[in-house]
Amino acid sequence: RISLPPLQTLPHCQTQLVTNVAMSSASPDKDEDCILAVKFLGPQLSLCRPALGDKAEWVNIRVEDPGFFSSRVMYSKRDRMFSMPGSGGKITGSWDLEKHRDKPKLVTWQVPILHEYVQSEWEVLDTCSTTEQLVESRPTGEMFMVKRFRERNNFEGGRMEDRQMMVFKLVEYECLGKAFPSPTTDIGDLCIFLSKSEPFCLKASSYGHLRPNSVYYIDDNEMGIFDIERKLNPSGISPYPAPYYIPPQSYLDAYGK
Repeated sequence: RISLPPLQTLPHCQTQLVTNVAMSSASPDKDEDCILAVKFLGPQLSLCRPALGDKAEWVNIRVEDPGFFSSRVMYSKRDRMFSMPGSGGKITGSWDLEKHRDKPKLVTWQVPILHEYVQSEWEVLDTCSTTEQLVESRPTGEMFMVKRFRERNNFEGGRMEDRQMMVFKLVEYECLGKAFPSPTTDIGDLCIFLSKSEPFCLKASSYGHLRPNSVYYIDDNEMGIFDIERKLNPSGISPYPAPYYIPPQSYLDAYGK
């Protein structure tokens, strides 16, 4: 349990519905440099240093672009910034407590045309709800974007289920302010973990029970393992009261500081 100062709501914002939380290190109660970020549904992003105790206070940022209002925030150890993908996966915004506190670093993505799906499949995917999540591979220093396509199952109470996923490797050219996402079916020995907590990557060979080149995901009603190469998506449908993946201690010891 971490003690935090009372939340402050910016005008025309709300702090009741939280999209997600991210941290810059695994020791928010001891590391005075650790920053905790809370992304609320809507324009507000709030940052705080919990280890400062009674001196801790929220820095509240108003995100101007509506494309980020429902985005999930993650911390990039490589860039030392909190980042979010914009709706549609064509832009990334990044914030910190220094240079990019009031003026985010914006990077546009030159998304390529994908020819690997037939027209009939694209017609189905176009009817799906889409979300994008950024995930950083701290073991390799790579950045990925996972695009999820979800559809409503009208035979099972109308719940949302994953139909397809796409994984992109992001290569950023800072001098141009652009990133070139390359669709990939091979992330090597890595596996990606997506849940209601901050996403992360592990090397499968370091943990004998994991499948390489896969995306593990869990939410309130669905859990599955997506095979990136074969684009197979076996999943289990059941209520999950705690839909969170927590990194193992060995990962936190190596990359959590």
